[in-house]
Amino acid sequence: MRIKHAAKPAAAPRTLLSAMLVAILLSSGGASVAQTASFSMDFSWSGTAACFDPQSPPFSLMGVPAGTKQLKFAMRDLDAPNFQHGGGTVPYQGQNQIARGAFSYRGPCPPQGQHRYQWTVEAQDVAGRTLATATVTKEFPPR
Repeated sequence: MRIKHAAKPAAAPRTLLSAMLVAILLSSGGASVAQTASFSMDFSWSGTAACFDPQSPPFSLMGVPAGTKQLKFAMRDLDAPNFQHGGGTVPYQGQNQIARGAFSYRGPCPPQGQHRYQWTVEAQDVAGRTLATATVTKEFPPR
């Protein structure tokens, strides 16, 4: 008795496979990568006391991604990375300015000279997933 085997399907052309791979990558997170590139922020040390001022500085936000429900801020001293300054989380309702004192943290206090401080903000959705991240670095005290 002979068993007939079904014909094997033809292999998809390489260009079709490449196009499918690109579509999968874009639908699984490529859009958030593009949003990250346009999400940015700035801030000012103006009004910040010389040592451990607990009031956060004012922030300006640009290109906040759609779906953002909260902003999670954190500051690092790049010259003393083991010192924990903390940060805070604020609700996002479409504003492009975050006022001075919107959250409490341990402000800058370089032991001597200037230190480089890096602020990172994560735009998060309602479930707390990060949609995009922005960072900015400035010295304190400012020159």
